[in-house]
Amino acid sequence: MPRKGITGHDEWVVTEALATAYVALEQLPEKHRPKTHMDDIKKLLASGREPATVSLHLAQAKCRLNPDIDPLQIYEEYGISSDLYG
Repeated sequence: MPRKGITGHDEWVVTEALATAYVALEQLPEKHRPKTHMDDIKKLLASGREPATVSLHLAQAKCRLNPDIDPLQIYEEYGISSDLYG
């Protein structure tokens, strides 16, 4: 069976990259945040995905970028119930 795209999971790789980029930009001081680009990244993330899926990708990215923060706190910050992932 032929691979779809370049890696076989291109959409997932791009989604993870966009979520990680968004969370990293979100952590910059307010005056250094490229708001227009962040809005565009958010639109790209939301395109064709359920809001809950976007929240999950963002929460997972924040967990990776902030290993010292309690993951359950991060999931709750993004509106994900700790009942589902705790």
